[in-house]
Order: sequence, then structure tokens, then C-alpha cells
Amino acid sequence: MTETKTIQIATTDNASTPNLANHEQHIVFVADLSCPDVDKYIETCNQRKYFRGPYRWIFLQNQNETSVPPKVIEELDISVDVEVFIVTRIDEESFIISMIYKISSDSSWRSELYGSWNVTHGFQKRKDFNDVTALRRHNLQGYQLKICYVLTEHDSINHLTDQVNDHIDTITKVNFPTTNHLLDFLNANRKYFFANTWGYRLNGTWNGMTGYLVRGEVDIGGSPMFFTIERIPYVDYISSPTPTRSKFVFQEPKLSYENNLFLLSFRTTVWYSTLALIFILFLALFLVTYWEWKARRYIESVRETDSAILRPNIGDVVILIFGATCQQGSPVELKGSLGRIVLLILFLTLMFLYTSYSANIVALLQSSSSKIRTLDDLLHSRIKFGVHDTVFNRYYFSTATEPVRKAIYEKKVAPPGSPAHFMTLEDGVKKIRKGLFAFHMETGVGYKFVGKYFEEGEKCGLKEIQYLQVIDPWLAVKKDTPYKEMFKIGLKRIQEHGLQNRENRLLYEKQPKCSGRDSSFVSVSMVDCYPALLVLSYGCLVALAILLMEKLHYWRHVIKRKFVCKH
Repeated sequence: MTETKTIQIATTDNASTPNLANHEQHIVFVADLSCPDVDKYIETCNQRKYFRGPYRWIFLQNQNETSVPPKVIEELDISVDVEVFIVTRIDEESFIISMIYKISSDSSWRSELYGSWNVTHGFQKRKDFNDVTALRRHNLQGYQLKICYVLTEHDSINHLTDQVNDHIDTITKVNFPTTNHLLDFLNANRKYFFANTWGYRLNGTWNGMTGYLVRGEVDIGGSPMFFTIERIPYVDYISSPTPTRSKFVFQEPKLSYENNLFLLSFRTTVWYSTLALIFILFLALFLVTYWEWKARRYIESVRETDSAILRPNIGDVVILIFGATCQQGSPVELKGSLGRIVLLILFLTLMFLYTSYSANIVALLQSSSSKIRTLDDLLHSRIKFGVHDTVFNRYYFSTATEPVRKAIYEKKVAPPGSPAHFMTLEDGVKKIRKGLFAFHMETGVGYKFVGKYFEEGEKCGLKEIQYLQVIDPWLAVKKDTPYKEMFKIGLKRIQEHGLQNRENRLLYEKQPKCSGRDSSFVSVSMVDCYPALLVLSYGCLVALAILLMEKLHYWRHVIKRKFVCKH
């Protein structure tokens, strides 16, 4: 089954021009230069901006008008992205077809031989003709292209290629060689402009690099910027050369900051099983003690005077079980063989439980919590916040409208009554190392400082969470620039040849791999021991309360006895 195509032909007079709304890439204008008043028609089309890509034009001229370009169109600005064919009649049976264009509005005309047609051989296209216009005309022959870079610090202009202070204005420094390669590919001269910001819309106008592009003062922005909805109507994005993003980076907090390690050592079923086992041992021990006393194995005097013998009393048995659980031993025992066997089983069982419990505690002390996975988790954690002090960070944080992101800025980054937590990259990374601190930074640059200040074992717990709702930065060009396709092809070739990857690897670091976690030393803090200290504190208070009650009971008997003696 073959595809069918429909060709629609519309004719107009010299006083009217077509109304073009859709499918611009499929529209071809055909004009006979011998028609009367054709110059007026061409002027009207020029005012409507029909002499631009992706429109195509075919001009027909007679053999007595062989000038290229024809005089009627020599004042037009036909840029490098427009395909304009000049079909010149040589005689009654042959034609020469050529294409014309200008590199810029003030440059001379250039002509390309496309092919010929005659009655004998029909149409014959030039054999070496490249159908891709952008590749065929990419040699701009020294035309000066204007390019703008963003530098947040003035001294960066002196260190664009020497890798000095490469953590400052890194996104510009990594793409400065790339854009120079692009201009070399186009054989173009260059003129540099510098701005201190990427550009934001303020009071109806654009500032920074975006402002240069919107006003048409530069052809391309050399510093990649975020792909945002606000900028799409004003600039064209052509390539994403540097895959780097800004994220919150922090060390996963200890497990003890989110959980009670003394309850987490065993699963719930193990805790219930342990309690049931202790209760069974309690019953067995109490029954054996009661049986030994009832069997009258000891003479009455020994039973009454020997305090080392366990009495069949629930309180005494409970204290013995409690002491064995805490690995404290017991001052009393059973004299019979059955009783000693029960005590041996009791102490062995609780010893193994205690060993397993302690080993799990040690393992958990070295574990990290994985509960912080989203921005909302980060917001409601005890982690403090910091943000790398850059132009775009200050703008996007202060203008965030999404509830969680807005709360992060208002409660964590810039809380009322205190200075905003914007800081240098070096200070932020150092605080990450101390723990319980999340720092928003450009990860490719920040990880260079992580490699500088972090020990190998400390790199294992690093966690990333995306904050900015943007994709990787893109290079932008001014709207409707005739060099757009040339820029795209040149940047794609630079990436395919590995030049872009080389620059990225020189200035950007990937997330460090985890190594040496097991050999690192983990110190125990008060937070880790907090539940145990809490139990100890409550135990001391209960003990003091019981002591006070015993003293009051003792004083009551003393006072009562004195009162009885007096009467």
C-alpha cells in the first residue's frame, strides 16, 4: 500500500498575499519575476516575514535577466536558513537552477548551483549537493557571532580556562571551551558579552543573559540555563550539554535519631516470644521452689536461718528472674538437683538472649535511617538546612509557591527573625560532614569538596533529594535565529566526538562511591543512649519514691510506738 500526497496550489494576484496559519514547512512560494508589479508583491511578503525558514521560494526569470540575485530581490535579507531557488531560462529548452542566501543582512550575496533542466535529459541535480541546508552553509566565513556568558564573580573572567577556582561559575567555565569549539566548527569570529545573572522577568522586562537574547543583542547564550515555562516564548533551547542538577545533599542520620534502638533490636514477635519464655521459666522456678519447701528436704532450723535458700515467694522469684535477665546473678539458690537444673536453664537462656540483644544494638548503632526520602520527610525532620549562595538559588527559593517548597524556605532556609541560611559551597559541605545538615548545591561541583573533606567511610551515607522543579540546564539562542540548526548540528557533533564529555569530566564530579564503611569508627552519642538514660532516670525516681515511702512507714511505726509507751 503506497502513501498518497496531496498538493494544493493557490494563486494570488499582485495585490494580495496568502494567509498562512499552519504547516509552514510544507509551503512553497512560486513567483514569476516577469509579472507586472511583482516587486510590490515581494515587498508585501517581506513585510509579513515570509522570507524566512521554513518557507521556500522559487523565482522564475527569463534569459535576458541573468543576474544573481535578481534586481527585484537584491534588497531582501534572505538568511542562511531560507531556501530560495532562482530558475533562470538559458534558452527555450534548458534552465539553470541556483540557490541564493546571505550570511547576514550586511554581507554579500552567495550563490549555490543546484542543478539544471533540459528537454533531452530532464532534471539533473548536482552530484555533490548536500540536501541539508545547515550543513551545506555552515561555513560562515568569519562572520562575527555574539555570545553571552554568566559570571557571578568578576574575577572569573580571568580564569575561564585555567581551572582556577573552578567551583565558582562552573557551568560557564565548563561550556566556554564547548561554545568556542562550536564557533570554530562554523568558522565564525566571536564577540563576548558578560552578565551577572541568567535573567528573570522583572517589571515586564528581562534582565541578565535572557535580556540580551530577547533584545537580539547576542546570538547565543553560552551559559546553560534552566528550561522554564516563562522563558519558552522568548528564547529557543537547542541542547543540554552538561547533565548537572542542584539538590539537597545530606548524610543519612543515625537510626537512633528516628527510632528507639533498644526496642528495634528484636522484632515484635521475638519480644512476645521472649516474654512468654521468661514467664514459663518463672512458673517452672516457682513450682520447683514450692515443691522443695513442701518436701521438707531441709531441717526446720536450716530453712529458717539460711538466707541463701530461695523461698517459695512470688516477689523473691520475680527478683531472681529480673536479676538473671539483667545479667546480675542472684544471692539465693535452690539446693536440690531439679532446682539447680532449672536455674542453669534460666541463666543460659537469658545469657544467649542478652548476647543477641547486645550484638543487635551494636549493629544498629552503625546503621543509618532511610526514612527521609522526600522533601516532606526532610521538612519534618530534625535536620538543619543551608543553600549555596547563588543568584538562581536565591530567586527560585524565594519565589517557590508549592506548599512544601515554600514551607522549606520560610521555616528552614529563611525563618522569620533570623538571617537566611545562604552560604559558600565550602562551608556547606563541611556542615554536611558534621551531620544533621542538608545543603542545597550543584552536585557536580559540590562533590569535589566532598572528596576533599570527607573520609572514605563518611561518603557512604550521602543522600540526594531534588528541590528545584526543573530539568538539566540547556543552551539557549535568540528567537528565530537563522543559525539555530547550525548550532544544533555543531553541538551534537561536539558531543559525539567526546569534547563535551571531556570538559564535563574535568570540572564535574559524580556522586562518590561507598567504600570503607565497615572500617569506619562510629562514636556513640547521648542521642543513641537516650532511651536507656530515660529508663535509668525513671528508675532512680521510682527508687527514691519507694525509699521515701519506706521511711514514712518506718517513722509512722516509731511515732506510734512512742505514743503507746507514754500511755
